[in-house]
Amino acid sequence: MSDFDPELIESARKTFAGPVAFLKSAPALHFLPEPTVPEVAFAGRSNVGKSSLLNALTNRNGLARTSNTPGRTQELNFFDIGDPVKFRLVDMPGYGFAKAPKDVVKKWRFLVNDYLRGRDVLKRVLVLIDSRHGIKEVDRDILDMLDAAAVSYRIVLTKGDKIKSAELAEVTQRTIDEARKRPAAHPDILATSSEKSDGIAELRAAVVEAVSV
Repeated sequence: MSDFDPELIESARKTFAGPVAFLKSAPALHFLPEPTVPEVAFAGRSNVGKSSLLNALTNRNGLARTSNTPGRTQELNFFDIGDPVKFRLVDMPGYGFAKAPKDVVKKWRFLVNDYLRGRDVLKRVLVLIDSRHGIKEVDRDILDMLDAAAVSYRIVLTKGDKIKSAELAEVTQRTIDEARKRPAAHPDILATSSEKSDGIAELRAAVVEAVSV
């Protein structure tokens, strides 16, 4: 786990309390917005709680759509933070949905891989892992992709309120141990709960820290 400077925590709170707006969806690379500001992308298995976390992060209930249907989001969704825009959040399509047609999965892989490899303004990817399950093989596929692309990423545990504190501590340590063996991974992780707002202030700080480097 990470300790953030209180001044950074407060600065991040103010940043996310300011203007936040949906910019556009990009189903293919030629729809991407101009790379004029830093970006932080969010990746995660379908139903990992990505939309709920983005809503909690920005303190806006309807910013990112939530759905019980895995694999609903098949585009890169961009959100502007600040006015003038300071940086962008990128909601990446969920991965690991078993019922998706093969051509959809192939399209997802090409879109995500090309974005990761070719986006100079991408400062960090936050990879969301369900704390009830820990890192699974389907998660390791995206971690391997990020390592191969030399894209800096940080693992964020979601739904920390759904398990006992001792279990959360155990899965947190297991995740840290694995992250520290990976070349592109940030050595520390964050445990969060969208419902309880646990770790949200720290996650905001982690985003602001990433775009400030």
